[in-house]
Amino acid sequence: MLDFNIRGENLEVTPAIREYVEKKVQKLERYFSEGLKATAHVNLKVYNDRQTKVEITIPMKNLTLRAEERHDDMYAAIDLIVDKLERQIRKYKTRVNRKFREREGVATFLQTQEKEMNSQEEQQDDSDFQVVRTKQFDLKPMDQEEAILQMNMLGHNFFIFTDSESDGTHIIYKRKDGKYGLIETEVN
Repeated sequence: MLDFNIRGENLEVTPAIREYVEKKVQKLERYFSEGLKATAHVNLKVYNDRQTKVEITIPMKNLTLRAEERHDDMYAAIDLIVDKLERQIRKYKTRVNRKFREREGVATFLQTQEKEMNSQEEQQDDSDFQVVRTKQFDLKPMDQEEAILQMNMLGHNFFIFTDSESDGTHIIYKRKDGKYGLIETEVN
């Protein structure tokens, strides 16, 4: 079951808007098992040029769905963003099913996915090198293709993972040309 956290910037979230967002986003529940408990964070923004921006983030135990869309019509932007999230889910499930059909199975894979812990802010005396946010997460074993998929699902341009074959810590990143790069670490 999805809970909703809907915020509006330069916009009052009316009951009609809230109902429309909830109705559209709840359609995504059909892709998950009955025990789904997640909060959909929805940000609605209106800019001076009257264009709206809709952002939806749904952090779950094994996966984070995220998409954003700009459009002149807020309702159209909501429709487009739900379509984007639906494509992400289908693409993810197709790859996972294909990749793990003959191996351990989808359930095992989803249980071993990255688990982000609470982020915390830290202050540092050195103003030139100030850490403003710290994240901690478990590095789960996966191959390069899975790491690229997870990076794209999160909407990031890099992803740190433990390689399932070599057991080394690697970084996969998106290059400016749209291809991917891999940084392999060595222990001396």
